[in-house]
Amino acid sequence: MLGHCSKEGGFVVKIKLASVHAALLMSVGLLVGCGEGGGEGPIVPPPPTPMEYADKHMPLDWWGNAEKIEEGRKIYLGQTNPDVNCASCHGKDGKPVKAGATDFRNGQRMKLYSDSAWFWRISEGVPSTKMRGWKSKLSEEDVWKLVLFERTFALPGKAWDEEKKQWVDAGNSGGASTETK
Repeated sequence: MLGHCSKEGGFVVKIKLASVHAALLMSVGLLVGCGEGGGEGPIVPPPPTPMEYADKHMPLDWWGNAEKIEEGRKIYLGQTNPDVNCASCHGKDGKPVKAGATDFRNGQRMKLYSDSAWFWRISEGVPSTKMRGWKSKLSEEDVWKLVLFERTFALPGKAWDEEKKQWVDAGNSGGASTETK
């Protein structure tokens, strides 16, 4: 019995209570680790995009271009260049398969990244993480194709509006066409 303590059984009761306590702590840890956001931590804005990347933006006529999106998908999956396989960390569907990888399905997080910030992170990587920069393996055009495809996980049909500094419907982004899949 858990409530009864005798000289002979006191040690057993303490072990049982310690086991129950450990199980409760592990359960709480699993719930926190498996919560929304993939365990990436709090959702905070990214650091400011460096000047060398701040004025780079997706070509306007690409936002709704199904062919460019498909080319981005092939790059993402490592089909175009076997040295570049985003899905090996971020998952084929944008759900991370490796610890620390960004969950591209999390719209609350991804909407904080402008197209230029996204381009910067793919090109240069993220310091103090396993995310390396890919500018030595990808052309600028291919990086934009990745941004275009990765956006489809959490921000489908959206385009970055530099004037408004936010994601908007692709048809309302200063000349971008409506996305078709």
